[in-house]
Amino acid sequence: NAGDYIFYTDWMWTSFVVFSISQSTMLAVGAIYYMLFTGVPGTATYYATIMTIYTWVAKGAWFALGYPYDFIVVPVWIPSAMLLDLTYWATRRNKHAAIIIGGTLVGLSFPLFNMVNLLLVRDPLEVAFKYPRPTLPAYMTPIEPQVGKF
Repeated sequence: NAGDYIFYTDWMWTSFVVFSISQSTMLAVGAIYYMLFTGVPGTATYYATIMTIYTWVAKGAWFALGYPYDFIVVPVWIPSAMLLDLTYWATRRNKHAAIIIGGTLVGLSFPLFNMVNLLLVRDPLEVAFKYPRPTLPAYMTPIEPQVGKF
């Protein structure tokens, strides 16, 4: 789930911590890298907006396949990215402060915003059992060994 931009409701509580760490790191490192080398403020918010639009498209695709509307929850990147941009603007003369303070703000705020977002989803267990997501294709499903039967 670390590389997934999408919270699947059947795995969301299990993957919440891994997702939060990987995605907040991706946002902070990618945006800070770009901001420090280009000097363009607002980059993190732009980056987060692109990821949000991408996830809305994926949500629409799953909905078109017959899954319920809240089968996919779009993560909340934009507020954390705005904090990162604000930090970059406030610490323009000190790149290390931008990295440390901005990264800390993203790391602390991203899980918080997403936890509030996830609490609004209707009963995740009901969705998980009603619309199970297959984990293995049929041809890879393990078969019980027929040991000792001739």
